[in-house]
Amino acid sequence: MTRKEIIENIKRTARLYRREFYRMAERPVYWFAMVFAPLLCYVFFTTLMQNGMPESLPVGLVDMDNTVTTRNLARTLDAFQQVEIKQRFPNVTDARRAMQRGEIYAYFYIPKGTTHKANRQEQPNISFYVNYTYLMAGSLAYRDMRTMSELASGAAQRKVLLAKGATEDQAMAFLRPIVIDSHSLNNPWLNYSVYLCNILLPGILILLISILTVYGIGTEIKDGEAHEWMELAGGNIVRALGVKLIPQFVVFWFMGLAYIVLLYGYLNFPCHCGIPTMIVAMTLMITAAQGLGVVFFALLPSLRMGMSFSSLWGVLAISMSGMSYPVIAMHPAVQGLSYLFPLRHYFLIYVNSALNGYPWQYVWTAFLALLLFALAPLFFLKKIKYSVLNYTYVP
Repeated sequence: MTRKEIIENIKRTARLYRREFYRMAERPVYWFAMVFAPLLCYVFFTTLMQNGMPESLPVGLVDMDNTVTTRNLARTLDAFQQVEIKQRFPNVTDARRAMQRGEIYAYFYIPKGTTHKANRQEQPNISFYVNYTYLMAGSLAYRDMRTMSELASGAAQRKVLLAKGATEDQAMAFLRPIVIDSHSLNNPWLNYSVYLCNILLPGILILLISILTVYGIGTEIKDGEAHEWMELAGGNIVRALGVKLIPQFVVFWFMGLAYIVLLYGYLNFPCHCGIPTMIVAMTLMITAAQGLGVVFFALLPSLRMGMSFSSLWGVLAISMSGMSYPVIAMHPAVQGLSYLFPLRHYFLIYVNSALNGYPWQYVWTAFLALLLFALAPLFFLKKIKYSVLNYTYVP
């Protein structure tokens, strides 16, 4: 390549960049998707779960026995961190109606004669009813009420054993022959924000990046400026796509860096692999999302269809990543499909490196997969160029 050709290519690239900056400056949707929406999601999700776990979930109590023992039982349940007895009801009907109205998530029912039967070892029944329409609230309320019922059963048996002359150690050995010493690894606080924010925020970024990538290419056809775009690029589709995607990449990279600093620097979420490793993972994730957006446009060279499919793929990625439901428990066909989502590979990097602290040898395949997503558009360059130059936008 001669010096004159090099200078001409530099001028073409400069004109393309100037044109792209003007397009981005004139369209508020770019800055909403690249800056405002990510920052809004960062603030929303981190403040929504700033306490780590839901606390003081409202539950009800129906105490038909109303003895010293059952009142102590109720006070102990109320002392649990996740639930709080907000209302006491005279009967089950009122408690059920309150739960149907959404005033409480569950209610604890102690029938009449519970204390008397417990003292006589007649196995009284204590019931609790949970509204599982709200999965997390229902699960936490169920766990605390079940724990409370087991403690009540153990307390009643301990009282009987002590009355029969057993020592404290003998009674506890009978009630708990095997003592379980459990430890929560890597997230000992059981902080839901640690689990959710590390995947929800990258998932939203991938969704925004892929949609904006399709939008940036598709609007060239919609506005009738595709030929001008390609002419300025000298007919080089690689240069045209590179100049269009690099400015978006730079802005999204800083947004990704902001979320890493927020989570691991300010909120002190576990990051055993070090922040540089997560920056590399985030960089590959952004390029993978852009590559995926270009592939979507190549397969569906329509602004409407491409953006719709990107939205669908991005939303499914959160479920298919394995965060909410383990991939190993999915249908074998769906397990294979999960690896077509960049978020799945970022999730594996986060869990194995940041959360568990495993060395890179355990996650190199995930890094490679993100790189392959970023390089995937190279196989569709001819199709993209043909679509840009020959397709006509149909409203």
